[in-house]
Amino acid sequence: MSILKRITKLFVKQPSGKSFGIALQQKGINACSKFVLKNTAESGKAQSSQPICQSYTVDLSDFEKAIIDLQATKPLSGQCHLVLNAQLSQIVQMDKPNIPHDEMVGALKWQVKDLVSISPDNMVLDYFDVPILIGGKEKIHVVCAPLVELKKLVAAVEDSNTSVASITTEEFAFANLLPIKNDACLLVCQQPNEEIIILIIKQGHLYFYRRLRGYSQLASKSEDELTMMVIDSLALEIQRSSDYFEHQLKQAGIREIKVLLPMETEGFFARKLAENTHLPVSILALPEGYQQYRGYAAAIGATLFESRLAEYKLSQPQELS
Repeated sequence: MSILKRITKLFVKQPSGKSFGIALQQKGINACSKFVLKNTAESGKAQSSQPICQSYTVDLSDFEKAIIDLQATKPLSGQCHLVLNAQLSQIVQMDKPNIPHDEMVGALKWQVKDLVSISPDNMVLDYFDVPILIGGKEKIHVVCAPLVELKKLVAAVEDSNTSVASITTEEFAFANLLPIKNDACLLVCQQPNEEIIILIIKQGHLYFYRRLRGYSQLASKSEDELTMMVIDSLALEIQRSSDYFEHQLKQAGIREIKVLLPMETEGFFARKLAENTHLPVSILALPEGYQQYRGYAAAIGATLFESRLAEYKLSQPQELS
């Protein structure tokens, strides 16, 4: 789901058939082209275009230079879906102002200025409605990003063969990896050297998100260290998130947990987490063509916005004519 769609209106060019995602991370950028499966006119058989996935180390968070270097080394062409990390995006929840829709964005800049570290003069934002009432009130989540930095990133991406199609956040990129289901799913997800994110998704909507600190080096932990130092604390955070979803948001309890943790001990982690949470825990399967690229999941999820939107529309009740 592309949240910062208003940003893209400043930059978007004519669409092309190819697309790729670039995810910004603490120590690098990950890029992955979109998997394509199509029938050829000559043979009538399906042929696939395998994804091109690559990473590039970031020096002192210089994402602009990393993107330029990556495009110079192994260029990707088509529409780019850019995923901002926590350094370049901030999300806050607030009561939905009772003002006209076309005035909302301008007003929100000044209502959130004391809640985020980005000045209103350098702020570009978008908002999305919370799917349900909380405490009898309509709520919104406001996503903010620094405009000057985004312009530099867009300029680094764009040349004669590429343009920016969407700008989103890790939370929504990960949510795109889940199919549309009526039952809520809790997703524990992470990318290399990043913090763990807990998401709760139901019917294609993001109901809950939380970023946990202190887990960025999870992949380096042994099975014993995971058992003694990690699983218990993470299970407690999952329980707190589930309790909030069930009791504060008045939703049916979580019935399944999916994990997306690109590390060798992912299967062991899932089994131990199931023992602690007493819920079914399974490894999230990535879409066809991406199975071996779990470390690029955020970049992959960003490219799935259009397909997930189409799936969501098909899942909605059709009006009788």
